[in-house]
Amino acid sequence: MTRDKAKRRSGGPKRVTAVLDVGTSKIACLIASVEPGRREDGSPDVRILGIGHQRAEGVKGGVIIDLDRAEQAARAAIAQAERMAGFELSEIHVAVSCGRLRSHNFSAKADIASGIVANADVDRLLTAGQAYVERDGRALVHMNEVALRIDGAPGSRDPRGMAARRLDLDLHAVTADEAPLRNLLMVVGRCYLEVASHVPAPFASALAVTSEDERRLGVTAVDIGAGTTGIAMFAEDRFLYACSAPLGGTQITFDIARALHAPLAEAERIKALYGTVVCAPSDEHDVFTYPASGDEEGVMHHMTKAELAEVIRPRVKAIVDHIRQRLDACEMTAYAGRCLVLTGGTSQLTGLADFVAAELGRPVRIAGPQAISGLPPALSSSAFSTVVGLLLAETPEHAGRRINRSRDAESGSYLKRVGSWLREGF
Repeated sequence: MTRDKAKRRSGGPKRVTAVLDVGTSKIACLIASVEPGRREDGSPDVRILGIGHQRAEGVKGGVIIDLDRAEQAARAAIAQAERMAGFELSEIHVAVSCGRLRSHNFSAKADIASGIVANADVDRLLTAGQAYVERDGRALVHMNEVALRIDGAPGSRDPRGMAARRLDLDLHAVTADEAPLRNLLMVVGRCYLEVASHVPAPFASALAVTSEDERRLGVTAVDIGAGTTGIAMFAEDRFLYACSAPLGGTQITFDIARALHAPLAEAERIKALYGTVVCAPSDEHDVFTYPASGDEEGVMHHMTKAELAEVIRPRVKAIVDHIRQRLDACEMTAYAGRCLVLTGGTSQLTGLADFVAAELGRPVRIAGPQAISGLPPALSSSAFSTVVGLLLAETPEHAGRRINRSRDAESGSYLKRVGSWLREGF
């Protein structure tokens, strides 16, 4: 059984882009028209055509743990978006938050024997860079240029055709553990879609919630989702660093469920309605009720918001401590400046920005994704920053800055292995 590819229905757009975010709590798919240039107001020329949103199944901490359940949820989200757009997809761009994302900043150098930089010279540098980072079970997710030098002097972004004796490229790459990435791509393949590209989820979120000026001056974006926390850094409008860890709001929900002996669904409701990190004096007297697991129907328990904050705060502090450790250990922090932007569903927790600012000693703001034509208010919250950022990552402005690696089919490259993974998955 195969799917007819790129089948257009009546009234379909001439050019569409589809993106998929497989998260711990939700799976979201967007289909949009993405055109070059910007609108009159300066926003990207992106228009939403279809939206699919399903509760995630078979995913824990951003990692696929049940292929069948994850496939069913992804299929439902994709089908929902296709019906709304009136367009049948053949390929999709996918966010990657699994596999312990890790950044690599390094330099690749090559002598130019002919004296003129050719395609083969540039490709030789990129091939060497990919081989350098794809070691010890790691797979390349993303690579971008940071700086370029021709005979030791700063050069243009495209050196081909220029006279030179030596070419130096400063590169930034993001890698993931191969097995979790393989499982994510297999889920997409089971939906009869090709993976057009995979994008680090922290990078996508950062594009959605930071401005061009912020990325030029230096900014750090932190996406605290349900199952993962991702960090991305920019300076001089260059992507410099990314990482992710299996920490997020789901752990806060479990802490509440254990402390209150309440069902998980009730604990999630309590977190959303009454959860706070920084208490006000009135919270000592602000009481809410909840049912406990195993009690008779109608029996209700009572707790104040201040008592609930004491349950939530230790887990939030653990997440912030992890963020601090990553920032302290990263040599790129000095370039990214002090500005920190929080996003993700867990960033909506009351008082979180003030708590993070006090803990890290730097200015913090909470942001949702920038406005896109056709995006409903329900999807304009911080919880959907990654999937909206994926669309922005595929605009010509940003997609042109990524280095897409492709090698000969007989080279045993990573892309060849991806194809074999998908074939083996069916």
